[in-house]
Amino acid sequence: MNPNAPAPAASARLAEIHQLYHLQSHLIDGGRAAEWAATFTADGSFTSPSYPAPVTGTAALTAFAERFAADCAADGVVRRHVVSNVALTGDDGAGTVRVEAYLQIVATPDGGTPHTERFTTLTDRVVHDGSGWRIVARVVRRDGAPADPQA
Repeated sequence: MNPNAPAPAASARLAEIHQLYHLQSHLIDGGRAAEWAATFTADGSFTSPSYPAPVTGTAALTAFAERFAADCAADGVVRRHVVSNVALTGDDGAGTVRVEAYLQIVATPDGGTPHTERFTTLTDRVVHDGSGWRIVARVVRRDGAPADPQA
């Protein structure tokens, strides 16, 4: 027996959260903006140094994902979100968990060679809303970027 192995309930929760992250990647990469936005709570937020300002709420998240798809088409690039090393790093005991993961954005120009466009760390607050896990708040940090003094 491994004393560090998560309990069965924790393992099931982690598997469900992995599914959320995998689904999110496929939705945004496939241009399914409204479905991607629905993986966040209605007041969910997305903060990333790659973009000028945080995005909050379903309508704004949908518009954000639509712009992502439009930018990819305009650039002639297929971008893929590759999430790995997903770890539950906190639990408030009231239904909200903290999740940390790595996210690579792999870009493939039309007729070109894939390359890693950026490597980031995700820190999310995730809640189960009765029908599934949803992101309450996502903060993205880029490798190589200066540390945020407020983080």
